[in-house]
Amino acid sequence: MRRAFSTMPMALMALVLIGSMSPLCAQEDVEAGAAEAVETAAAMAESALVDTAGVDTTAVDSLAVAAVEEPEPEPAPESSAFMRSGLVEFFLKGGRFMWGLLFLSMVGVAVIIERAITLHKARADVRKLMERVVGALKKGSLEEAIDICAGTRGPIPQILHAGLRQAKKGTVAVEKAIETAGIVEMSFLERGLIILATVANVAPLLGFLGTVSGMIAAFEAIAQAEQVSAKLVASGISEALITTMSGLTVAIPVQIAHNLFVQRIDNFVVEMEDSAAELVDTLASMDQ
Repeated sequence: MRRAFSTMPMALMALVLIGSMSPLCAQEDVEAGAAEAVETAAAMAESALVDTAGVDTTAVDSLAVAAVEEPEPEPAPESSAFMRSGLVEFFLKGGRFMWGLLFLSMVGVAVIIERAITLHKARADVRKLMERVVGALKKGSLEEAIDICAGTRGPIPQILHAGLRQAKKGTVAVEKAIETAGIVEMSFLERGLIILATVANVAPLLGFLGTVSGMIAAFEAIAQAEQVSAKLVASGISEALITTMSGLTVAIPVQIAHNLFVQRIDNFVVEMEDSAAELVDTLASMDQ
């Protein structure tokens, strides 16, 4: 009996120990399961990363192969072959005075084209015109002679037309009308020549001014250089002389064109005087 009572506390203690140990065992089981789950998830994530890395590597490899195999695009052509030429570099080396020379050259070319077209249109077969006008006057048809001059283009028909309109007032009025019309036509023919003369005179002076300015800059660069070399001196002087050459290049053709136009206008003046004198003589002989 006493042995039974003495074993009861031991049994109770055993039960208590077992009860206290069971939660620990359960906790260990849970922790073991959680660790196993974490390990499983990590393994799955690692496999997914490996698969993803493999896919990305394949894509990168394919892109690299495509980039290697794809031919390089041809370089885009320049805006103009003119920009690659040495003319632009030559122009820029001349400095700021080259812009003034460029403006003068554009003005000169424009006036030359306009004057060439105008003087070409002013040409007329004066001999044939005078034969028709004199023939009409000898037939006594003043109105026909006036219509012939009015329908012919050029300065000479215009001055003859102005004289014929005053034919009924006498030869003095005819001469005065021809003289006035001749002045008007001459001013029309000489229009623009003063511009050409200005360009021909100013272009060399502007070029020489650019050369002087370039020489000043070149000598300043030489003075600031620690070691003066022949290359430095020659390059500065050559760039300074660009404006002088450009000014002469502009002035020479403009001056030639100006002289040709003056000569052509002088020919018009001679033809005007001959035609006017013939017309006055014809009208004077008819009055007699």
